[in-house]
Amino acid sequence: MAKSSRASVKKENNRRKAVSIYGPAELARNERLSTKLLEVARQPKPEPSTDVVMETESKHDEDAMESDNIETDNKVEDGETAMDVDIKEPLIRDGAAIPFTANARTPTVTMPRLKAITTGSIPSFVDLILNLDEADTSSSLAQQDSWLAQLKAAGKGKLLMYGDDTWLKLFPETFDRHDGTSSFFDFTEVDHNVTRNVPMELDRSDWALMVLHYLGLDHIGHKAGPRSFNMVPKQREMDGIVKTIFKSIESNDHLQSTLLVLCGDHGMNDAGNHGASSAGETSPALLFLSPKLRAISRGLPAPTQPRTEFDYYAAVEQSDIAPTLAGLLGLPVSKNSLGAFIPDFLPFWPSSSDKVQILIRNAKQILGIVTAAFEPYLFDPRSTADPCHMDATDVNVLACDWRRISRQSVSMASSAKIDPAWLSDTATWLRKAQDLMSNMATKYDVTKLTVGYVTAMVALTMACLAALAQSTSADGNSLPLVIVTLSYGVMMFASSYVEEEHHFWYWSCSLWIAWLGLRSIRRARGLRPAFYHLLTLGCLRLARSWNQTGQKFAGEPDVVKMFLVPNPQLTWALVTLSYAVVAFQIIGNLYGFPLALRLSLTSVLVSAAFSFKLAFTAHDAPELVTGLASRVNEALQGPSLILRFRTLFFFLALFTVLAVVRRNHGGRFVQPSARLLHNLYTLFAMTQSRALNIPLLVLASVVCRCLEMDDLSVADVTTSCLLLQHVFFFAFGGSNSISSVDLSSAYNGVSNFNPVAVGLLTFVSNWAASIFWTSAANLVLLQRHGRGRNDNYFNHIMLLTLFATVSMAFVMAACTALRTHLFIWTVFSPKYLYCMAWTFGQHMSVNVAIGALLHRFGAA
Repeated sequence: MAKSSRASVKKENNRRKAVSIYGPAELARNERLSTKLLEVARQPKPEPSTDVVMETESKHDEDAMESDNIETDNKVEDGETAMDVDIKEPLIRDGAAIPFTANARTPTVTMPRLKAITTGSIPSFVDLILNLDEADTSSSLAQQDSWLAQLKAAGKGKLLMYGDDTWLKLFPETFDRHDGTSSFFDFTEVDHNVTRNVPMELDRSDWALMVLHYLGLDHIGHKAGPRSFNMVPKQREMDGIVKTIFKSIESNDHLQSTLLVLCGDHGMNDAGNHGASSAGETSPALLFLSPKLRAISRGLPAPTQPRTEFDYYAAVEQSDIAPTLAGLLGLPVSKNSLGAFIPDFLPFWPSSSDKVQILIRNAKQILGIVTAAFEPYLFDPRSTADPCHMDATDVNVLACDWRRISRQSVSMASSAKIDPAWLSDTATWLRKAQDLMSNMATKYDVTKLTVGYVTAMVALTMACLAALAQSTSADGNSLPLVIVTLSYGVMMFASSYVEEEHHFWYWSCSLWIAWLGLRSIRRARGLRPAFYHLLTLGCLRLARSWNQTGQKFAGEPDVVKMFLVPNPQLTWALVTLSYAVVAFQIIGNLYGFPLALRLSLTSVLVSAAFSFKLAFTAHDAPELVTGLASRVNEALQGPSLILRFRTLFFFLALFTVLAVVRRNHGGRFVQPSARLLHNLYTLFAMTQSRALNIPLLVLASVVCRCLEMDDLSVADVTTSCLLLQHVFFFAFGGSNSISSVDLSSAYNGVSNFNPVAVGLLTFVSNWAASIFWTSAANLVLLQRHGRGRNDNYFNHIMLLTLFATVSMAFVMAACTALRTHLFIWTVFSPKYLYCMAWTFGQHMSVNVAIGALLHRFGAA
């Protein structure tokens, strides 16, 4: 009976938590500050009544919104300061600006972080998915409590928004004047469209809130990294805007009570991306600026040095912005908020009773969330149960501290001076409650998890049965593939192995190629095949050193950092060589046409591809286009990047039609036509890859040619294909982190946002090398098809499907079993998303669908 009673209580608590904590809340509550506190809040001196929130996306060590750029004297590589220190640093020193380092919890992408900033809640990981779909409306906060909704309900003035239209999607019909921007194509006009509204609005006095969300820094980071040539000028531009706004606040009477909040929604890693949990991504800066802050702040040293990597000033949670702004604006705290009022602003209220009330109201608001999840009697002073004498669990300790704090608050409110010890204890309690509820803010539907896992197991069983039914000795030994598959699956239960997965593929592939070489020697086929495998090992060694990836060694030296970036001439020599190799391959596969015609057609196609890549790189990373490359780019100036890409795509389509027509003639044209399609894809993959990674596709071509020199079975080809797909995916800089997703080529040829086009281009950009090996494996299999085996491709796909189903089952099992793990949202959940992309994107769409078309095309 006792067990049944506890189960009923737990079930009821879960129901209440779902309804009262993380579900929709009313737009505004009737609860308000006390009459005395409202009077204080309305006074112009201690209470800023107008709010300017300036949001600037993406920060890094040279980014204006990263903690170390607001608070230190870091220099960029050319010796210039990252920001004009005459703006923010003097304001910090004289107390007109109060800086913080705001902890942004994962996922560090825009939509979830804006939810935390405006509601104080802990966003769901599903917001990471919704963040990618600009057409999505299900993420709206129109029915949730936020300080924006409270401000609008208070009727203090109009609400304005200029910048990232994510705000308009989150808060529909909230802003009275707005101009949303969504362009990912540039980092100039997208910010000018925001700035052009600032002077006009600063002259008006009818608004209570103006949000300025700049996207330029984020776009520069995604396209060219944090050390881009464009980063410093953009930082200066942002600094000038801060200067303009602050001077307007000082000089205009109607802005005397305005608070400028300068913050970033997330940070940026060394590659210019974000979404994961590195220090650079989770440490955006937070700066409150107002002349009236001098009354409560004595100033802080600026610049300063960090205690840890990004720990410059006091650390706060990003969700703390919500209750802090609510308190400063005289508004109730949002119902779902887990944020804590920042104590640095308590001196705005001279009365101890007001300070106590601010903190106690914040504590009671969070207490309502805590008691909806745990037993309320533990926190009730009238209860006979004493949590201070119970087991020292997190909940019991929290309840014990609350009883003591609430008792002491009565005497604190009537005292002339607030006790610093009580203030510290209350702030500590808020943090403990915040951490406790943040760690359990996710509700798992075990039933759906079980259904999903059972479905994966059914797919796995069917794949195993199909593989056993079709397996023959002629297909070769599948044991190496089985060993790789099972080893990979077991590895998914260790977070460190997931983060450093590339090492598994690097070593597995090297061992596999070495074994193939030794086997060719044992078969007494001479040393020539062994030489090809030795050359393959050399290419793999070079490829694995091209880009450092993962977490532990992501910033270590590699080929790109050590040789290519410092030597643009070497970079473009290799890029030119890569395009030349593809050109010669295309010329060779245009078998049957006169040489002059082959040269003419190929030169037009490859020149269009090369000129686009040169112009694209000059636009996004001009520091890589110097010397001869710069002069060639200037000579080819003319059409826009969109027009150039569409022209290239048109030529690729024409050559594809040509290959299809030639293939229909049959006979000696079939194999060259299949190889021509492979060459055309290689050219397209170069277009969708960063210029620094283009030579890797030549290395892949060399490896492919070496494998063709050996007598490989179907199982050998499949194992090689699987290993090389993953090796080159990581060699291109891929990882299991959301922050490694490359969006630099996602909008090639796109003039307006199209989710299908952008999605496909993004996938090709990130899986370019893996798709290459789908086509390359098909070419190797076609050699066996000529020897009379017509089911090679079917057996090949069965083995790949076996790996796909096993890996999916293991990843799902790991995510389910470790759903309470510390790294569930930062390691295992992103891995699950990547697993979905590998299974449905690479395997189902590319290996199965496109691979079948390619095999049928070349097997006629």
